[in-house]
Amino acid sequence: MKVDFDGVQAFVAVAELGGFSRAARELHLTQTALTRRVQKLEAYLGLKLLDRTTRRVALSTVGREFLPQARALVQDMTSAVERLKDMSRLGSGQLALACIPSMSSHVLPGLIRQYAQAHPDNRIRLHDGSSTEVRQAVLDGQADLGIALHGEPHPDLEERRLFSDPLVFLCRTPHPLEQAAEVRWSDLHDTELIGVSSFMATRIFMDYQLAKRGIRLQGRYEVQHHATAINLVAAGVGAAILPSSTFQPGDRPGVRKIPLTHPVVRRQVVLLQRREQALSPAALAFRKLIEQARFKP
Repeated sequence: MKVDFDGVQAFVAVAELGGFSRAARELHLTQTALTRRVQKLEAYLGLKLLDRTTRRVALSTVGREFLPQARALVQDMTSAVERLKDMSRLGSGQLALACIPSMSSHVLPGLIRQYAQAHPDNRIRLHDGSSTEVRQAVLDGQADLGIALHGEPHPDLEERRLFSDPLVFLCRTPHPLEQAAEVRWSDLHDTELIGVSSFMATRIFMDYQLAKRGIRLQGRYEVQHHATAINLVAAGVGAAILPSSTFQPGDRPGVRKIPLTHPVVRRQVVLLQRREQALSPAALAFRKLIEQARFKP
């Protein structure tokens, strides 16, 4: 059933204000337009809601019975629309965000803290996974936005570059390279390196650069996540090559973060959104926040 809201609103206004002229002013309509709305509603119902004479307008018997429900309908619709307007104005609601795990070390917590301060009532649902999984979550509608690595273009995905994240060398003192201002890839011969999973983009970048220089990865340990590699470096198990954003000086006592050069290898971190999809107010507020952020990997 198609409810004629304009007609119901017009009927309620006439009933409550006692006439067409006052109701028309209240709704910013001409009297003719208001009259047509009421007549259209009555024609749809097949009932007279108002008794009109040249002197007065009064509710019919049916109109008196219908008025409480009509008033409730108008009030509920008005309240719902106002809530939506407030959501748009305040950026409130629920945010579903997919993100690669490496962003959870420093980048994402800072963003979420700022977001929570600006929108304390919003609910955030995080889905962490590989860059491929993040892209698929956005494509499937499981996430409003995704933070991942630059990948193959997809016709249904909009990709916005956030920052370049260079690979760095991490080691715990004492270590032969701990005093170096920078470490070259060619310096890594005979270095015990903790490897990350071959499914991780970091490993792909690392293996390519090592292979170009004839260096084979030496290490008895392979881990799935960057955070695990950092913990092993801090324990003195070995050194690691990781994205700069995953570690900040002071995170672990005795662990040094040294630029890795010749060449500097960077991964590109991007923000993903399904193309031509209208974001919820909560997601739009987060996108504005992340676009204004200044990233320091």
